[in-house]
Amino acid sequence: QVQLVESGGGLVQPGGSLRLSCVVSGFTFSRYAMSWVRQVPEKGLEWVSNINADNVAAYLDSVKGRFTISRDNAKNTLYLQMNNLKPEDTGVYYCESGSSRGQGTQVTVSS
Repeated sequence: QVQLVESGGGLVQPGGSLRLSCVVSGFTFSRYAMSWVRQVPEKGLEWVSNINADNVAAYLDSVKGRFTISRDNAKNTLYLQMNNLKPEDTGVYYCESGSSRGQGTQVTVSS
């Protein structure tokens, strides 16, 4: 049974940082590409970043230079380090692998 469990969201002021985590079980994590997506008000589901099995990463243009995706295969965990957060980064963040998605973690950027 595939499970993806996100954590690390919260309320942060503009310019602040958060680190999201996603613990995975039920498949061989190290072999698969993983993604972060977010549900943004008025914009729907938006792809944010992905990392493949060779640790090659890609980012949405609006988060380049601010967000960093990484993975720890020994811990079956995916991360998203988010720095210099902006109000437009507010949303529910989900990790994904193929058709599987976690329950999400809320990120709110507001003063």
